[in-house]
Amino acid sequence: MKKQGVLHGELSRFIAALGHGQTLVIADYGLPIPPQIPFVDLAVCEGVPAFEDVFNAVLGELSVEQITIAEELQEAHPDLFAKIKEATDAPLELVSHEVFKERLASAAVIVRTGEWTSYANVILKSSVVF
Repeated sequence: MKKQGVLHGELSRFIAALGHGQTLVIADYGLPIPPQIPFVDLAVCEGVPAFEDVFNAVLGELSVEQITIAEELQEAHPDLFAKIKEATDAPLELVSHEVFKERLASAAVIVRTGEWTSYANVILKSSVVF
């Protein structure tokens, strides 16, 4: 039995299976999920689990070389934008929300949270640990 880190079995398996350059998306409840992309649905009810909780838990286990977010987040929710930016030393890429949604088609997995904050979505590009 795993006793720390990401305890959700399916999510933990996806994180462990990611290769260099593959992407994991952490999404708010409203982000459209392409039907061909595997997804882990963590949403229980409004706000549960929160985006930040899932983001921080995943960052604790995943080696990340780049974070991509929608540029709209910076203006709509500057506090959340700052928290994402400060969470890691990985470079931050800003793209339009439309471009962000287009990139979902190449994600290895999408993780849906119960977050009801607009643009609370990130694409985490996996790096290597050596």
